[in-house]
Amino acid sequence: MAAAHVIVTSTTDSEAAARELAAQAVEARLGACAQIVGPITSVYRWEDAVRTDQEWRVEIKTTAERVPALTERLRQLHGYDLPEIIATPIEGGSAEYLAWLSEETAR
Repeated sequence: MAAAHVIVTSTTDSEAAARELAAQAVEARLGACAQIVGPITSVYRWEDAVRTDQEWRVEIKTTAERVPALTERLRQLHGYDLPEIIATPIEGGSAEYLAWLSEETAR
């Protein structure tokens, strides 16, 4: 059985951009809430070079059914050519919290 709730994670290059992604997701009811973590240090390969950059991570709690629309919205808003957008299943947790999450994204 697939998880009904997920955390969608993305990273961006500034706190302001992270706040905008989070606010847009919650405003559109594509996510019930979002947290911003950072700054973090990301090490990755891009265009044949290993890079190290400061980024901010956005974690958006949503339902599995909202992931496609949230993914599309993040792609539209994101400043990166290839944004990180990863959905991680939530396996368990507070039934009351997960019910609230579903309610907030269903409206």
